[in-house]
Amino acid sequence: MKLLRRLAVVLSLAALSPSHALNLYAHTAAGMLSPAVKGVPARVYVPNGLDSTVSVIDPKTFKVLSTFRVDTEPQHVVAAHDLQTLYVVSDKGRQSLTPIDPRSGQPGKPVPTPDPYNLYFTPDGKYALVVAENQARLDFLAVKTMTPAFSIAVPCQGVNHMDFSPDGQHLLAACEFSGDLIKLDLTSRGVTGKLHVGGMPQDVRIAPDGKVYYVADMMSNGLHVIDGSGPVPKKIGFIPTGKGAHGLYPSRDATRLFISNRDEGSVSVLNFAKRKLIAKWKIPGGGSPDMGSVSADGKQLWLSGRRSNVVYVFDTKSGTLLKKIKVGNGPHGLTFFPQPGRYSLGHTGNYR
Repeated sequence: MKLLRRLAVVLSLAALSPSHALNLYAHTAAGMLSPAVKGVPARVYVPNGLDSTVSVIDPKTFKVLSTFRVDTEPQHVVAAHDLQTLYVVSDKGRQSLTPIDPRSGQPGKPVPTPDPYNLYFTPDGKYALVVAENQARLDFLAVKTMTPAFSIAVPCQGVNHMDFSPDGQHLLAACEFSGDLIKLDLTSRGVTGKLHVGGMPQDVRIAPDGKVYYVADMMSNGLHVIDGSGPVPKKIGFIPTGKGAHGLYPSRDATRLFISNRDEGSVSVLNFAKRKLIAKWKIPGGGSPDMGSVSADGKQLWLSGRRSNVVYVFDTKSGTLLKKIKVGNGPHGLTFFPQPGRYSLGHTGNYR
């Protein structure tokens, strides 16, 4: 099994000839659904943080099909590495991971878990990685049992989002309260370096070619461009996008990056190859676009309206706002499921 996991990582790197560029998102193109999700109905799961509920939306009709209660302040809905389960991450009160069966859309028994602000999975599929934001700690759970395996303390405050290196051996994480980025070695289980960027860094996403990471900063109002190849991350650029830059989502053809600007009600669009902005979509009348997912066919971008109590649906070709869907109070890390990809690395739309 270990050999198969390592082979999967190697294949994802695609030991390519000079005439072919690396594309980390090659398996997440439109329509490339895993056999593991065959027969799973397309749904959008919206955690309403202030209501402690999850709304379930049919993306074909834009109708809310059901709403169910979960533990206090759900932050994100995250697909498991094997795509068989969704987890609602609640970091207040009892603090837990509530499993959802994506075939039935029904929640299961919550798994008590300390301080789970976010949830990721190591590329080899061995561990679930609980982001214990308030504890300044990353807790690794054995995937098969979802029980504690080990923890790594981080030298920063407010660790929240991350992404993984092309070889799957390292991660770059953002710490919003101290304005830091940290690099962690998954093999040695230690932090190799820290970079202070200031502001309030949020979502992290690696470029398709694996050369840089983009880090949204909601106080600096744009993207830090980070070289994560060395033991200590290096900032090599900054791209202003809009007030409250927050969530990052690649297009299905891996040519564009969608950036939600929560505090100005807009979405900026970055050309990956040129590292330049090519468009900005503004929500008529304003809004608060936060976290979300690109639809499986790549035609829509779904984002929660954190302070607007709605879900926004954008046309990814024209940027037109197609729909506002009323949900509960404080919607946050919604996920569209299923999405293309062989496995999930966590958060609301990080697949390989």
